[in-house]
Amino acid sequence: MRIIVALGKAVVISAFAFLAGCASVNKAPAEADTAAKTFQPKAGVAQVYVYRNETMGAALSMPVTVDGKLAGNTGPKSYFKFDLAPGKHRITSQGDGSVLDLDTEGGKLYFVWQEVKMGMMSGGSKLQLVDAEQGKKGVSECSLIQASP
Repeated sequence: MRIIVALGKAVVISAFAFLAGCASVNKAPAEADTAAKTFQPKAGVAQVYVYRNETMGAALSMPVTVDGKLAGNTGPKSYFKFDLAPGKHRITSQGDGSVLDLDTEGGKLYFVWQEVKMGMMSGGSKLQLVDAEQGKKGVSECSLIQASP
């Protein structure tokens, strides 16, 4: 009986922590957020916006890698952007469906939606390339965070 009570308390405490906690991400200055939302392409490089415009999984910080290197960690209602050389790249995150192969062109913008998927024991995500209209709308609902160097 004691085990059941202890287990019940642990579940309740975990649920409150999950509902109350939010993933910690480093927000960029407001000026940088405003500038990024002008969506101005750069000649010679592809600009990729990774955004997470949901509050589902708010307690989870989700790492995103590009070609095997950490690009940043998203939190709820956040985005970051980075430049890539033209060519083939692999973007990954945690969870099933979290691999996106992208063939980029210089001077173009790309929008990747990180959809949070909740599993039985942990959260994951699905990375989806979306069109510019949907991507700009999603990014506009979010705040810019610092990408990893």
